[in-house]
Amino acid sequence: MSARYVQPLRILIQFSFLCFTLLLGFRFYHFVMYVRGTTEPVARPVGIEAFLPISGLLGLSGWIKGLGINPIHPAAVVIFLSVLAVSLVLRRSFCSWICPVATISECSWKSGFHFFRRLLKPPGWLDVTLRGIKYLLLIFFVYSIVLMMDVHALQAFIMSDYHKMSDVRLLDFFMHISPAALGIILGLFAVSLLLRNPFCRYLCPYGALLGLVATLSPFRVTRDRTICVSCGVCSQVCPTYIDVMHKKSVNSPECIGCWRCISQCRAQGALSMRVVGKFTIAGWLFALLVVAVFYGGTLLGKTSGYWHSAINSSEYRLLQGRQP
Repeated sequence: MSARYVQPLRILIQFSFLCFTLLLGFRFYHFVMYVRGTTEPVARPVGIEAFLPISGLLGLSGWIKGLGINPIHPAAVVIFLSVLAVSLVLRRSFCSWICPVATISECSWKSGFHFFRRLLKPPGWLDVTLRGIKYLLLIFFVYSIVLMMDVHALQAFIMSDYHKMSDVRLLDFFMHISPAALGIILGLFAVSLLLRNPFCRYLCPYGALLGLVATLSPFRVTRDRTICVSCGVCSQVCPTYIDVMHKKSVNSPECIGCWRCISQCRAQGALSMRVVGKFTIAGWLFALLVVAVFYGGTLLGKTSGYWHSAINSSEYRLLQGRQP
């Protein structure tokens, strides 16, 4: 059976999560307005903590060091672990199936290709150099949070007013964005019309971490050399520039599990997604597993009681009054 149906399915899942994310943002905006006394009471949407990966890393570090799950933003820890689980099992599929930032980036370069009829590709030496930036950022965060902060420092920061209001501060950052920040965002958007996923590829430390975890995944794109006609289409359509055509098995940390190479393969059966290099998995099942592992992780957090913040609406209102 042809795997061409996988791309429409992936895009459907991408936009479903994007719409859900926009709904979360809208609901969180109304919650913040309620806290500030301008609207009727509304519940805080817990899923907004997906945008607090540093809080998730703080909470994970604290948990490992004996502090338990972060009580201020526990959902941030649960979602962070769920995303890691998806990557460990199903490669960096979170980036190509779920992440709303990656969805917008993909729409940008596809629109750019449609308009300009071509995309730019940096020379190899420049591409490798720029890719190093996200790993440097990852090292900085891991070093600063996991290695340098002891239990007391972690506890103090987690319980600080700054951390408690980190979700509100993030919203305020975008609602009252500075000219410099707006310029950077618009610049990244402009570049993403000419390059494939520049932010994800060069600047996202989250993606760098997921890529390293994904190298342990049992799922890999595998090429059957006896069927492959070496047409090069798989390498051309790969959004992360992996030379799929010359590999027996793809285990690069840059592979985002998007199935574009498999879907566009001209020799049916030459490329497939396999488990431990032996068992071929269908695209619909891979899609189901991506959603199930991610949602299953968050559901486990909810049922185990590690989901809702210890801060209630009244405390949010008090903290709001203390903000500079």
